[in-house]
Amino acid sequence: MIYKNFKDLKLSQLGMGTMRLPVIGEGDANIDESAAAEMVKYAIRHGINYFDTAWGYHSGNSEPAMGRILSKYPRDSFYLATKFPGYDLANMDKVEEIFEKQLVRCGVEYFDFYLFHNVCEMNIDAYLDEKYGIFEYLMKQKENGRIRHLGFSAHANCDNMKRFLEKYGAHMEFCQLQINYIDWTFQNAKEKVELLKEYNIPVWVMEPLRGGKLASLSEKDTEILKTLRPEEGIPAWAFRFLQTIPEVTMILSGMSDFAQVKDNIHTFETEAPLNAEEMKSILDIAHRMVNGVPCTACRYCTDHCPQGLDIPSLIKLYNEHTFTGGGFIAPMALQAIPEEKRPNACLSCQSCEAVCPQQIKISKVMADFVSKLQA
Repeated sequence: MIYKNFKDLKLSQLGMGTMRLPVIGEGDANIDESAAAEMVKYAIRHGINYFDTAWGYHSGNSEPAMGRILSKYPRDSFYLATKFPGYDLANMDKVEEIFEKQLVRCGVEYFDFYLFHNVCEMNIDAYLDEKYGIFEYLMKQKENGRIRHLGFSAHANCDNMKRFLEKYGAHMEFCQLQINYIDWTFQNAKEKVELLKEYNIPVWVMEPLRGGKLASLSEKDTEILKTLRPEEGIPAWAFRFLQTIPEVTMILSGMSDFAQVKDNIHTFETEAPLNAEEMKSILDIAHRMVNGVPCTACRYCTDHCPQGLDIPSLIKLYNEHTFTGGGFIAPMALQAIPEEKRPNACLSCQSCEAVCPQQIKISKVMADFVSKLQA
């Protein structure tokens, strides 16, 4: 297992995420705890020492399950991370209540790593509002030793990440971002990494396989990569991409079965970053995979929209929602936009289309976006 230095700790570069544990039956609430325990046992025996959970994972059952599983091991043999669930605005005034419950649910007296969960457009104002006392309370827990290291995760755009960092950046020790070779440009992950670099904040990675989309590729793209590295598995390419980014310390993988644990651990027995040719090939594949509406954000359209819609931003969210096949990112971002500036405010007047250099049928894109959101 590869280890990375973080302050006075040595962290396994591969961490085990617990958002996609094996389950029994339909839905995600009923965790197959026996199967998960075997996965954790193998992971620990083969060098993984970082486990990431959260208040809402598996309908609230991830924290208690991981608490029971990890209770079988000495407390100083693993690092446990969880998060304050600010993705739900109803939780903003409950930081003390939730934190105390999390300690009980996880069966621990302290958390090695604790995060502001999912800083984004929807909750940035609340996270920054001192009336909720979230930052003050978490800093107090750090002073008391019940939080060893404090950080945040983010799906926010760079502007809102900057707002968070301007207020709290001096106290943030790490940041968890969605990074993979799709989102390096698709979600501006590269720009976000550069921003964190300015604050000397190391990067934790979530969604390295983009929810499994990068675990297998088309025959054509598979052949391209096999030509470059015949022995490398396709999922391993996503991890090798991340090993090429020097700011990355921790790579979390939400492994959902024993085979994935074994395969990922095998990958992390070696550090094999991509060379220039390999990096170009993998980013070319990413570009072909996304294949979204080809908006260049020239903004000619916005000057001609009678509703004043930020069309390039809406198209970017449309591309995300379409590629992902749904998900929470686009709906979450839209919640932070006034109702009269959302896709359903489009009049289909086509004034924007008359000046679009890419000849995008914007009115049809907006209508399709509304349809997808209602599906």
